[in-house]
Amino acid sequence: MKSLSVFFKDMGAAARNRKLLIPLIAVLFIPLMYSGMFLGAFWDPYGKMNDLPVAVVNNDQGAVFEGKTLTAGEDLVKELKKGADFNWQFVSRQEAEEGMKDNKYYMTIIIPDNFSKQATTVLDDQPAPAQLLFEPNEGYNFLAGQIGGSAVKEIQSKVSAKVTEAYTETLFGQVKTIADGLSDAGSGATQISDGAQKLDAGALKLKQNLTKLVSGTEELRSGIAPLTKGVVELNTGAGTLHQGADKLSSGLYQLLQGHEQLQAGAVQTGTGSRKLQAGLEAAFNGSKELTAGLKASQSGAAALQSGAQSAESGAGKLEAGLSQSLEGTASLEQGAQSVAAGLKQLAASNEELASMPEVQKLLAASEAVAAGSSKLNEGQKQLAAGAAELKQGTARLGEGAGQLSAGAGQLVQGSEKLHAGNGQLLAGAKELTAGQDKLSAGMKQFGSKLSEAAGGGKELAAGAARLNEGTRQLSAGAGKLGSGVSTLADGSKQLDAGAGELVSGMDTLKTGTGELAGKLNEAANKTGSVKATDTNYAMFAQPVQVDEHKVNEVPNYGTGFAPYFLSLGLFVGALITSIVMPVYASSVPGASGFSRFVSRTLSFAGMGILQALLAVVVLLYGLKLEVQSVPMFYMFSILTSLSYMFLIQALVTWLDLPGRFVAIVILILQLTTSAGTFPLELIPNWMKAFNPLLPMTYSVSGFKAVISTGDMGYLWSNAGVLAAFGGAFLIITALYFLTHRYKNKIQDTAAAPAV
Repeated sequence: MKSLSVFFKDMGAAARNRKLLIPLIAVLFIPLMYSGMFLGAFWDPYGKMNDLPVAVVNNDQGAVFEGKTLTAGEDLVKELKKGADFNWQFVSRQEAEEGMKDNKYYMTIIIPDNFSKQATTVLDDQPAPAQLLFEPNEGYNFLAGQIGGSAVKEIQSKVSAKVTEAYTETLFGQVKTIADGLSDAGSGATQISDGAQKLDAGALKLKQNLTKLVSGTEELRSGIAPLTKGVVELNTGAGTLHQGADKLSSGLYQLLQGHEQLQAGAVQTGTGSRKLQAGLEAAFNGSKELTAGLKASQSGAAALQSGAQSAESGAGKLEAGLSQSLEGTASLEQGAQSVAAGLKQLAASNEELASMPEVQKLLAASEAVAAGSSKLNEGQKQLAAGAAELKQGTARLGEGAGQLSAGAGQLVQGSEKLHAGNGQLLAGAKELTAGQDKLSAGMKQFGSKLSEAAGGGKELAAGAARLNEGTRQLSAGAGKLGSGVSTLADGSKQLDAGAGELVSGMDTLKTGTGELAGKLNEAANKTGSVKATDTNYAMFAQPVQVDEHKVNEVPNYGTGFAPYFLSLGLFVGALITSIVMPVYASSVPGASGFSRFVSRTLSFAGMGILQALLAVVVLLYGLKLEVQSVPMFYMFSILTSLSYMFLIQALVTWLDLPGRFVAIVILILQLTTSAGTFPLELIPNWMKAFNPLLPMTYSVSGFKAVISTGDMGYLWSNAGVLAAFGGAFLIITALYFLTHRYKNKIQDTAAAPAV
């Protein structure tokens, strides 16, 4: 009772202290500001999506599909205009780019010019799906881009359904065409069945006739063998005759060629004998003249020897005269050169004299005389050398003339003997010419007969060759005839066997064509009964629809996030309360530690309860939050607020300002690990370890149960954990006030304003 009196006195002191009262009243509205204002601002953002400006650019040019015009881009624009998903702004590409740059639009949807054309490629070898270009302005607002992405996927689904309806309508038309074709095919199959029955009868007759053909070809093959053997023997004999005729013809031609050469030789021999006779007669006459000439030559050689001796004496005199003349020309050459040199020196010493024409002519004449005397001296030297050689030559000529005179005598004797021998040869040559004439006449007669024999041998060889070739062709033809007959016999057997298979196959064909005709007619009836209406097209375009049954439905964004923001607001309210409200001091001097504990705890608890009540009232009656149980919602909100208050009171009581820092760290950890926004499974694994250790985890879960799911068992479970948190930290605070730690704080807090 004494502890409660300390509490009431502290409350009275606080009420009289405006500097403390006003901040306390302001702190009461902190949870309300967090939960009420945040949730009020984002209570139902998806309900106002029609205020979000989005640019739409339609560049589609349209296309033709199976004879029908497809304008997928224009159809999409019409669908967008019907709905109010966004504040659609249908603009040009340039306007869209400028608007995105100026943050006028949150996103742009572009329908490309080939949008419809690509939608018609579904039956091509390489189909190209139609594409929508989505450009979110994420830098302007990231969530708007995410929301737009979801909307574009829904638009994609609607457009795909429209395009699929066009495909389906075309395919149903083709199914009708197939039905007509199947009906025609059934009629054709019936005709094929009738024809197959006729073919079966014809195949049976073909089998019978082929059996007869096999028998006839076997008889023909037996009769062709003796004929082939005789032709082979005939060809062998013709070949032997051909070889003998060739050898005979070749031998006759060789004999004829030899005779012709012999005859030509005989003719040449006759001609030669005549020429020999004429030559011998000429030689006989020449030998006479030779003997006379040799005798005259012998006399001339003696005269030549005498003249040579005289010439040798004159050559000696000529050599001596030329030697004297050579000495004179040498002196003349030296004098001419001296005169020319003197004139050059004279002209060089006197320029006026050198320029005179007469002196220049004289100088030129002296140089010419000097040159001529040099040439004359050279000529004299050559004449002197020639004279010496002439002297030697005349000496040799004299010696030769003596030898010639002796030889001429010997030749005269030999020529006389030659003349006698020529006479004898002339007589023998005349007899040889007469014999050659007779031999030539006989060779001509033999040659004519031999030529006739060679011609006959040639004709014989040609005939034998033709005979051999004919028998060879006959033999080859007989072989081919035998082979052909064998092939014909084998082929007729194969045809006979094939005809048997044909008969069997025709039976199968007859049965199969009848069955084919029945099945085709049945298929035509079934395909003809296919329904083709707009309802069927829509069914093919969207064969599956989602029938959504929400479990624990959350009507709006604010309801879904109320557990998180309410928990956050109550925790921040408790933290701000610890800053405004004194933690240790009391307005009652000498109050015990327990009394101070009761007073401070009831003060914090009262602030927590008031904060919770204000927040709950605004949510229930201001924002119209729907909950599963209003009393349980009040109860759980107060319990959550008290557990937060007792947690922060313990931290600040024990640690003072560092305790508030620890409280802020706990708040930050709870924001990410309490699963109030994103599911727990989506946060990093190392953060998941903090989830069961922090009170906001259980407050968020409890608020979800009382607001949305209605699972009261789960609610009480989380309420028990929060009560344990609050009770544990309340005991920790009591330990502080009941220990010596408080005594050390008395002087520090004596001047503090009492509450």
